[in-house]
Amino acid sequence: MSEKQPSFLDAAIPLVVLIILLSASVYLFADNSSYGPNQIALFLATAVAVIIGLKNGYRWSVMEKAMVKGISLSLGAVLILLSVGALIGTWMLSGTVPTLIYYGLQLLSPSWFYAASCLLCGIVAMSIGSSWTTAATIGVALIGVAAGLGLSPAITAGAIVSGAYFGDKISPLSETTNLAPAVAGADLFDHIRHMLWTTIPSFVIALLLFTLIGFNSDVNADFARIDEISSVLKQNFSISFVSLIPLFVLLTMAIKKVPAFPTVFIGALLGAVWAVFFQQELLIRLIETEVPAALGIAKLIWHILHAGFTIDTGNASLNDLLSGGGMSSMLNTIWLVFTAMMFGATIEKIGLLRKFVTSILYFARSTGSLITSTIATCFVTNVLTADQYMSIVMPGRMFKEEYQRRNLAPVNLSRTLEDGGTITSPLIPWNTCGAYMHSVLQVSPLDYAFYAFFNLINPVLAIIYAYCGIKILKLTPPDSVMPDIAKA
Repeated sequence: MSEKQPSFLDAAIPLVVLIILLSASVYLFADNSSYGPNQIALFLATAVAVIIGLKNGYRWSVMEKAMVKGISLSLGAVLILLSVGALIGTWMLSGTVPTLIYYGLQLLSPSWFYAASCLLCGIVAMSIGSSWTTAATIGVALIGVAAGLGLSPAITAGAIVSGAYFGDKISPLSETTNLAPAVAGADLFDHIRHMLWTTIPSFVIALLLFTLIGFNSDVNADFARIDEISSVLKQNFSISFVSLIPLFVLLTMAIKKVPAFPTVFIGALLGAVWAVFFQQELLIRLIETEVPAALGIAKLIWHILHAGFTIDTGNASLNDLLSGGGMSSMLNTIWLVFTAMMFGATIEKIGLLRKFVTSILYFARSTGSLITSTIATCFVTNVLTADQYMSIVMPGRMFKEEYQRRNLAPVNLSRTLEDGGTITSPLIPWNTCGAYMHSVLQVSPLDYAFYAFFNLINPVLAIIYAYCGIKILKLTPPDSVMPDIAKA
């Protein structure tokens, strides 16, 4: 039996099933939906896609290979996830995160906190080119500071995600910033310059909104609570600028373009070393007394690398604030990534996504509708394949020829891929980026999505620009050879 192209109904059924199952998951399990129910929903939706594939003549072995390949594409992210879990644990033990929280409580005012968090994360992410590293380091500390100031964790997470993805998007060190022009056939720095037209105004609007929220909120700093948290931090950790050196080393390595996995894992090991030298009182308190000190310290660090850091300060809420991390804390996220990649790989292999794009192009008559369709396709690809790289590569390949046919410069496509793909990925709970942010910040994307103003505004502004014809560049004459002319 030969393989048949899917109908539009074929393409719609798995998507509808997935939406229904994920909606039911959120309704029935609320904040716990990402801890198993969403994974089961993705498994069942994959099964539906497989049935459609079998109906259209695709063999199980072909689809199974596609699933395995899809999962293999996420293994680089999995290594980073495991390293980030280890890093959070050892940076708690070394005093790096507690020190960031301590100084943040002393320096940041509630009125400016959200805007300052967004701006700080933007600067760091732009410097190192990584939204993930920014969230795992500065972001974790800012969530702790927000708890100390009595501020909303959802709004704080929205500010962190907004800043992290702004910096990531315009940094020449970012993988997605390099990937988008490579797929579209544009120059990297032309791509960055063209993105500034939608990115800078979106970020400015986001900062203004965070400022307005900060100054109009009824929350006033509870100085007694701040003093209490600061006192507990100083009682349990050695607080000093020396404890921040692991952070500076990690940021330096990232700026030097050392790959993310070794950078983060070295940062985790450096945190363990720092704990041995600068948190000796804490180590003595935590190690087992019936074994030699050196062996006890080795066992403690080994445990923290895999199971995370826990501490008893005498205050339950502060225990939660100062505990976490460990590679095992990322296993649920990895499970979510694997199931999502299975679903995405299956629907790509049997041609369901391409069917959607073909149908969309039929209605995309104007430049505005073409760019809107591209952004919508990037978002849908983020939903279906659960991977921001796929949301750039697949729509980029599918729309590249159409942009050229309409005499549009490649930077229009590369900018649109970022506006629709990179930016929307952390808003989807089962996407690798959304799942990662949930694991690190301990705030569900369903809670912070409304406050990730930059990520919400940027795609809308890009669509407005498209329909108004603002900064839509045409191909120059030497590059505007039409496909039919080339054949002649």
